[in-house]
Amino acid sequence: MATKIIHFLVNGKVERAEFRADCTTEDVKDMKLLILTCNDLCNVVDLFRAAAEASPHHILKLYKANGSVVNISPMLESNSQDSYYRLEVVACDLQSIGVKSDVDNMEHRLCHLETKVQQDAGNTPEIIDNLKRQVESFKRKLESVKHLSWMGLFRDESPQQLSKFPAKAKGLQLNIEEEHREVRKKFLNMSSLRVIEEVRQQLKTPTFDNWQWEEPEMLVLLQVMFTDLDFLTVFHIEVDVLQNFLFEVYCHYNNIPFHNFQHCFCVTQMMYGLIWLTDIWSKLDPMDLLILLTSALCHDLDHPGYSNVYQINAQTDLALRYNDISPLENHHCAVAFGILAKEESNILKHVTTEQYKHIRAGMIRCILATDMARHNEILNKFKTIQPVFDFKNKDHTEVLMKIMVKVSDISNEARPMAVAEPWLDCLLQEFFNQGDAEKLKGLPVTPFMDRDKVSKPSSQTSFIRFVLLPLFTEITKLFPCLEQHILEPVRRALEYYSDLERATQQEAVANKP
Repeated sequence: MATKIIHFLVNGKVERAEFRADCTTEDVKDMKLLILTCNDLCNVVDLFRAAAEASPHHILKLYKANGSVVNISPMLESNSQDSYYRLEVVACDLQSIGVKSDVDNMEHRLCHLETKVQQDAGNTPEIIDNLKRQVESFKRKLESVKHLSWMGLFRDESPQQLSKFPAKAKGLQLNIEEEHREVRKKFLNMSSLRVIEEVRQQLKTPTFDNWQWEEPEMLVLLQVMFTDLDFLTVFHIEVDVLQNFLFEVYCHYNNIPFHNFQHCFCVTQMMYGLIWLTDIWSKLDPMDLLILLTSALCHDLDHPGYSNVYQINAQTDLALRYNDISPLENHHCAVAFGILAKEESNILKHVTTEQYKHIRAGMIRCILATDMARHNEILNKFKTIQPVFDFKNKDHTEVLMKIMVKVSDISNEARPMAVAEPWLDCLLQEFFNQGDAEKLKGLPVTPFMDRDKVSKPSSQTSFIRFVLLPLFTEITKLFPCLEQHILEPVRRALEYYSDLERATQQEAVANKP
């Protein structure tokens, strides 16, 4: 049986772990072996949690020697004792107690193993049935002892699911409501955790890697953004109301390839980074900062995965409702203020009437500005005022705020290639889905969404050259510090995709009969 050796630093000590490449029914006889037979994600995570003495509600991150985050998965590369990984609890709760979680984790692992063995062998071995009965009996004994209630042991009739289980191991998929409840539960459990300073600083940079964070963790980080910008104090926002608002926003993003909650998080995180990098937090009114961050958060709410062009050509309800004028962006605004209309999620409940009008008008302006049909209009206006820009001029700052939301919205190529490229794959998948739907309905096929005519490099070279570079160049003129953070990475991305496009064309010519 193949073995993988992993060395990692935790709590000041270098530990050595052995990952078994596979797991047989015989292995299950030794419960201790579950920590070593880490051919699935939940067991790998359990191993690192145990090593860090962390509870399931703590957030763990694994770093390479160069400081970059590495994904905790069965695919971890072997290393030597001199090139160890660094394991850190990046958000923790000092009052956590792990007895209940240990029992639950044992039960989760048994359920997962049962599913895997059933898939491999077709039935459940008796040894697993016996172990399940023993675990359940132990839980009942603990729950019946009143003096152990301080440990957090209690009967919970809701289904116990672990989000890190692979999809096949869950059995029946959770429906959307159950998934949302599970995310909310994890978010609230994590929300009081202390996020370490290193992560807080990374959150302020365009190099932040969203792929290393799960949805409940992203909600925690969004809460950090609102807190660190002092919005809770300035606008008298209660923590539970902010949490309800963030959760409602999460619930109103659809499970589609690109315009989903992760995209929402990335856009908001980029906006947060721009606010700090440009020092604009010291130049704008707090209300305008709240407008920027909240607009980024809400800019694609309830996006259906089909563009305005599709909405208009297909004469959808949205196009009819908004008279073909930015139907999606108008819808995103309406959904945002629908969330804010609920007492329990209204983060603006304590602002004055005049402040509310200002914030609402600003959010509408910023979200409507993300309609790419208005791109040249907004960019040209910014070009005219940029040489004489004045932060005291209301018209100037309103245009700048539109530009900042636009930059944040289409900023993926400013991120490291390992972060940006998967996003391009997601975007093309969504585009091609629309192109396929347009063909089926006999609608005009949007040119850059036709899978038969568009390649990955060609789609990016044109977009970067004609959209990203002009936009990023103009904002860099106002904020020269952004050249290294967003403009240079975009230039490198253009070079990368241009080289890829040339290679693709040369290969096509060489393969011609």
